Amino acid sequence: MYAIKIELKVNNKEQTLLRKHAGFARFVYNYGLALIQGLERDGIAGGYGKKIKAIKKVLTNYTKKQQEFQWMSKLSSKVYQSSLQALENAYRRWGQGIADRPRFKRRKDGESFTVYDSNGKILLPYGKRIKIPTLETFRLKEALPCSYCTQTFTISHHAGKWFVSFAVDAQKIPPTYHPEEKVGIDLGVKCFATLSDGTSVEAPKPMKKAKTKLAKLQWRNRKKQLGNRRLSVKQSNRAKKYFDSLAKQHDRVTSQRQDFLHKLTTNISRKYYRIRIEDLNVSGMLANRKLSAAISDLGFYEFRRQLTYKSQVYGTKVELVDRWYPSSKTCCMCGAKHDGLKLSDRIYKCINFSCVAHTIMLDRDLNAAFNLLNAPCEYVRLAQPEDTSVDK
Repeated sequence: MYAIKIELKVNNKEQTLLRKHAGFARFVYNYGLALIQGLERDGIAGGYGKKIKAIKKVLTNYTKKQQEFQWMSKLSSKVYQSSLQALENAYRRWGQGIADRPRFKRRKDGESFTVYDSNGKILLPYGKRIKIPTLETFRLKEALPCSYCTQTFTISHHAGKWFVSFAVDAQKIPPTYHPEEKVGIDLGVKCFATLSDGTSVEAPKPMKKAKTKLAKLQWRNRKKQLGNRRLSVKQSNRAKKYFDSLAKQHDRVTSQRQDFLHKLTTNISRKYYRIRIEDLNVSGMLANRKLSAAISDLGFYEFRRQLTYKSQVYGTKVELVDRWYPSSKTCCMCGAKHDGLKLSDRIYKCINFSCVAHTIMLDRDLNAAFNLLNAPCEYVRLAQPEDTSVDK
């Protein structure tokens, strides 16, 4: 099973409809959460599943019939059923210790809702239109590559864009042939990835280019009334536009980084069968204040995560070399260890006078990539996909 997420092309009328349903989902979630907290304060015992069922009956038979809540009848009933189910799942995950206690949702934290077809799975034909159950037909920015069968749809809003995602109950068949057998990959700040076959990949620096735009944007809006809930100061209309433009700027940076990492990891997974990378301590590297911005901008952890989960799709074998293995200090030709090597030394020169690497100009990252490729077995372990909260 895998998920597909694609952007919707909406007009003002459709956007208003989606915002109404997103607000409906947020209201029902907070409504159920407030009632559960009230039951807990009153000391009423019972499982969360039974409490959610009782809340659903109260919402259907009493709350929706009140005059001030007549607007609920004009929206999809699948929205509030999915919201209460999400609340139940949130409490279950909290009880299992894999998530925090459920909190009230706010509009600025994100807008999303889920609908489904009660009759079962439906067929989504190829094209630039998609029929979402209990809503209407929407246009897509990109055409669906083929026809899909699915039942549940999640619509979300981020940085002025609306997206629809759905799961497909199918498995991608991994390829049985890779052009190259194995490769070692060394990650770095100056050159993002250096492969043992001599290929070097330069990473785009989206944050470096965006920092100037962000600084100018923040400077021009420095005197705006941005709002303060504690002091009961409301946002101005221009402040709302400023936050929208700020979100779009950050979204552009994120999209550039994700596009680069996805294309790179896919190309590597298609070409090589055995992939070896170093088990980097990314959280420890971020403690270096001089390199933390560059390291977080590159996305070392996301690169490893994508390679690992794509190994099941493309039939590759991703191996991690122990972080204490001296891949940068060891000569790839004779095995001599150079303890005096500094981070500023970009050319590796072997300390062994009889070694060929003592007389030639060998790139430091390429030398490390060779060492990762030929690392002893006791330093190598197989990378496993990490379990997310949903998997657990």
